[in-house]
Amino acid sequence: MSMGGASTGNALDITGALQWNPASISAFDENILKFDIGLFFSSPELSSSLPAGALGPGAPAVSGTTEDDRGISPMPAFAMVWGSADSKHTFGASAIGISGFGVTFPVEANAPLNADGSQNTSFDPTANSNAVNYPMAAGGFGHVESDYILLQVGFTWAYALSDKFSIGLEPTFNYSTLELAPNPTANPNAFGYPSTDKASATGFGGQVGVYFDSGTGFSAGASYKTTIGFSDFEFANTYPDNSSATSKFNMDFPSILSFGIGYSTETIDIAVDYRSVDYENTDGFSETGWTPTASVVGFGWDNISIISAGIQYKGIEKMPLRIGYTNSTNPIGSDVAFFNIPATAIIKNAFQFGLGYEASEKLTLDAVFHYGTSSGATKGEILNPMLIDPSDNPLGNFSGSSVSYEMTTSLVMVGATFQLGG
Repeated sequence: MSMGGASTGNALDITGALQWNPASISAFDENILKFDIGLFFSSPELSSSLPAGALGPGAPAVSGTTEDDRGISPMPAFAMVWGSADSKHTFGASAIGISGFGVTFPVEANAPLNADGSQNTSFDPTANSNAVNYPMAAGGFGHVESDYILLQVGFTWAYALSDKFSIGLEPTFNYSTLELAPNPTANPNAFGYPSTDKASATGFGGQVGVYFDSGTGFSAGASYKTTIGFSDFEFANTYPDNSSATSKFNMDFPSILSFGIGYSTETIDIAVDYRSVDYENTDGFSETGWTPTASVVGFGWDNISIISAGIQYKGIEKMPLRIGYTNSTNPIGSDVAFFNIPATAIIKNAFQFGLGYEASEKLTLDAVFHYGTSSGATKGEILNPMLIDPSDNPLGNFSGSSVSYEMTTSLVMVGATFQLGG
């Protein structure tokens, strides 16, 4: 993490090796156990505006911003490698929280109508008024909340073809949960969209990799993570009028192609990775738009590229220092910004600083601080299925309106590595 996530071509840590290149665990010739726990905090902001006249003849334009009030989320990781200098085989196991998002945007109090549809006599259109979070009776989403977690368990085998080349294979079992309020993937009724319980899904995937260690300091690697095919989320939906219904939604996890290089000396380690993430061919992300019954087909994400880089300085005895940087393109285009209000976790630039402490020959402690920013807002127009015109407005754009979101993230993570011999 403190190397910016760069680990495909330079095996410095077993967790990074198991996550990004199964072949690189051949660089470890001992039995090693590692535990990590992180505390993650995000602060997204959701904004929207409506043009003059949108709330009635002569009504002024309204605009506002809602801040997220979600708390801290834990991020655990476990990794273990079994290696020996006398064997060409190396084995590993891991359980890592590899993806997630979540927001909690409260309902807008300064709205023209109350939740029961009655007139809000204290409504002030000149004050902060975020239309997206208006109660459903006033045409908004009301309280917006989402929670998505993906836990991946992998079992890894690496084989050293020579003293320089290794190959690796890792089948993975994956478990995810998703909760949405409101749930735009379900059909609305006359009172609006429903909220869901927390639904779960299981999926299977795999990763293959190659790793090259020149023995002179230069190293390189490549890996390919397959698409993770998940079962459907089966939602138990509750509508604003307390009626209930069930619905299903399929959301797989995209394939990822990674390349990495590294260079190491007695005092420094350098690692750089490039990744390509294929959202455009992934169920749940590839399609977008409305169904004939006004539910949302999918998120409509574009493919993204990620560059990760990190430097470790080992000149201080028993206390290596690390800095890392990660740059990612934005998968959400302006045309689908409205569909992705529950998934605002778009970070363009991330900065990491970490250090380690070699407490003994058997125990090393690590810590990292991460700060990420979207570096600007993702923007688009509000969409309404009632405004769809197949000839010139297929998504139902509300002309003159806007919706946008931006965020920062912070993470503090600590870990312990145990050398068990081998």
